[in-house]
Amino acid sequence: MSIVTLVSGGLDSTLVAKLAQEEGLRQHPLFIDYGQRSRDRELAACRRAMAELSLPEPKMANLSGFGTLIRTGLTDASRHIVHDAFTPGRNMLFLLTAAAYAYQIDADAVSIGLLHEDTSLFPDQNSAFLADAERMIARCMSRNIRVLAPLAAFHKPDVVALAHEKGIRDTYSCHTGQEVPCGACIACNEFKFEGA
Repeated sequence: MSIVTLVSGGLDSTLVAKLAQEEGLRQHPLFIDYGQRSRDRELAACRRAMAELSLPEPKMANLSGFGTLIRTGLTDASRHIVHDAFTPGRNMLFLLTAAAYAYQIDADAVSIGLLHEDTSLFPDQNSAFLADAERMIARCMSRNIRVLAPLAAFHKPDVVALAHEKGIRDTYSCHTGQEVPCGACIACNEFKFEGA
């Protein structure tokens, strides 16, 4: 099976790529530039991670205009990094872009690093959203392209433990894009609150 793996340079998506590799899936890593503040550090970490896993260098979809139009804490430093973190349409944008790429290269599925829906803060992070997205993709592509979320049964401590076991390191998961993670954004807090 051939998949488009959405990769961000963070722990979750790097683990998704590693698990797919262990399953023997042919991967086409895809990084989405949606105008996020952390783009440069994410992309650098993503490239390092894919090289470390001996996977192809990720293709990049330059959709930075999305973040110019949709101004949130993740795309605009003048917004609050936590209270304004919801970026409407972001995960659908990711899946639709990945599916269009999958269609073009004749891949069977797209894969995204969403965790257990108990941890969902936003409406585009649960199983109902993923099922709806898969149906919408099939309708607009006139072809079934599966939407995989291999970490959907995992909470953050499980991800951290498994990633450590698999030797995954040097990832980047801070929405501010600072060299030293801020410790305050949702990505940073996920590690604190989950006891990771």
